[in-house]
Amino acid sequence: MIRPYPEPFTTPDPQAVADSRIVDFARHVGLDGTDYAALHSWSVADLTGFWAAVWEYFDIDADTPYERVLAEEIMPGARWFPGATLNYAHHALRNLPSDGPAIIALDETGSGYEVTGEQLRAQVASVAATLRDLGVGAGDRVVGYLPNTPHAIVAFLAAASLGAVWSVCGQDYAPQAAADRFGQLEPTVLIAADGYLFNGTTHDRRDASLELAAALPALKATLLVDHVGLPWPSRAYPSLVVPWEDASTRIEELACTPVPFDHPLWVVFSSGTTGLPKGIVHGHGGVLVEHLKTLGLHSDLGPGDRLLWYTTTNWMLWNMVASTLLTGATTCTYDGSPAPFAKLDILWELAARHRVTAFGTSPQYLLGMAKFGIDPSGHDLSSVRVVGCTGSALPASAYPWVRDHVGDRVLLASICGGTDVVAGFAGSAPNTPIWAGELSAPHLGVSLAAFDDEGFPVVDQVGELVVTRPMPSMPLYFWNDPDGSRYHDAYFSTYPGVWRHGDWITVTGHGSVTVHGRSDSTLNRNGVRLGSADIHDVVERLPEITEALVIGAEEPDGGYWMPLFVVLAAGASLGDTLREKIRGAIRSEVSPRHVPDEIRGVPGIPHTRTGKKLEVPIKRLLQGAPVEQVVNPDVVDEPDLIDYFVRLGAERRDRSA
Repeated sequence: MIRPYPEPFTTPDPQAVADSRIVDFARHVGLDGTDYAALHSWSVADLTGFWAAVWEYFDIDADTPYERVLAEEIMPGARWFPGATLNYAHHALRNLPSDGPAIIALDETGSGYEVTGEQLRAQVASVAATLRDLGVGAGDRVVGYLPNTPHAIVAFLAAASLGAVWSVCGQDYAPQAAADRFGQLEPTVLIAADGYLFNGTTHDRRDASLELAAALPALKATLLVDHVGLPWPSRAYPSLVVPWEDASTRIEELACTPVPFDHPLWVVFSSGTTGLPKGIVHGHGGVLVEHLKTLGLHSDLGPGDRLLWYTTTNWMLWNMVASTLLTGATTCTYDGSPAPFAKLDILWELAARHRVTAFGTSPQYLLGMAKFGIDPSGHDLSSVRVVGCTGSALPASAYPWVRDHVGDRVLLASICGGTDVVAGFAGSAPNTPIWAGELSAPHLGVSLAAFDDEGFPVVDQVGELVVTRPMPSMPLYFWNDPDGSRYHDAYFSTYPGVWRHGDWITVTGHGSVTVHGRSDSTLNRNGVRLGSADIHDVVERLPEITEALVIGAEEPDGGYWMPLFVVLAAGASLGDTLREKIRGAIRSEVSPRHVPDEIRGVPGIPHTRTGKKLEVPIKRLLQGAPVEQVVNPDVVDEPDLIDYFVRLGAERRDRSA
């Protein structure tokens, strides 16, 4: 018997659909905006027509026009909009209200300040002039060791306006971990803050900033940002120093340098769990059109809107936060913990106070709010239209919670994307239905499919997430990869000419996408494959469990060991009763073949600093691989947990010896 597809959890409000920018865009190209599937089909069948329409709809202001939209449709190596010259910073600053807020700076204490459009343009012009005086020009690198504050956005836009290449990381990275990234770029200028806030503590990063500066021998200057009020020491510095106050308060005219469409805009880095992090280079034009599409159409942002998305400067979501300005909307920066002990619901309070229209977070945050019993509806969230969520798969259990505690007319937009393309592959839009636990559809312009092992697309079956036609924001190249071999091997070695992302997904018959986790951490017991996220979803719904990690480890004797590690909620005890409850939940809701071999309580689950569980590194540590070959502790949120799993693996091998 053919099983019917599930009914949507929610369907779009007709009036909201009619008023949305994506429907207006559809009318612009002569299509019915209420039929997302038809709009998407056109967008991938006619890449030239679609991206030309995005260019026209958002009124891209090129200094010289493009010769054609897509000169070479090959991957890797597609050439977009050849002949066009433009500047990202010009577009980020052109539509901002002069006397209204362009940026609202917030922190975990609840305090904040506004930077108007006029003030932002003036600060960018001033910092750009300072950088120019320090010898920075097109192609030079400017790097930031900064928290998520307006300083980072100003510095980025100033560098971009000159055609310089930007890169940034948060100050929770140790100086050596930051140098592992920035040292590859040989930057001309470093911009560093005195510290940052987190969970009620001011973290002093003055010495760390100076240590980082000393590790970057090509530096001509360091700009010192006074963010948390700690005085910079008077001593010998490894390069010329300029106080941020001096750099940002000059009276200067803003002039953005036109650069080719594929001129490097920024370098974002892979997590660097093994070896040096990969520097992924994106271009001015590719980011511009991709982010206008994502933020302007899928997130429905424009003048008068406000976005608050919790992120740090370590994560590609920071790049999206900065790109909010492209749409003319206001962006909010936030320095601090997403749920500080002093006030767990501070982000919801700030969203209400500042009339935020798009609120962004992670699955862990929403699940944590539910487990802690936080009820955001105590705040006036009537302005919130969209709740975006990314970083990992959002479980179905979170959907009713958002409806009941945030609002029944809120668009819950679960998104799958990546630092690699600094954009989304699949998500939702104002004109898509929402299925709990699923992403509504591939994004416009993304030719997404699930491939089986032979490279054929499958529907209603698990497969590799692939993109079969190019996207403008695919990397220009990897830094220090002159022949492109590392770039090719990262995405195109499995299916030639097709981007393989490394996620395991199902494309459903009703057009949605389900994400099962990383394909390199797939559970494969007796030939039956399962995504780890499916087990995590079920186990983490249990009130006794805060977080879970399941590992499938091949053993030297040909066996297969599948342990489940759980972090217990306060007051919970991992006895036989809870273990059987966990096994029963997995058996009935996931798969009887994937009930774990053992269930062990652990003090915590290690993550990258962007919040991703270290599934594959933990698997390899348990199999006995040396730490230095598996993971760099500097990029782990709780490095001591690495030692815990190393000891755990050694103990198990000793018992079986």
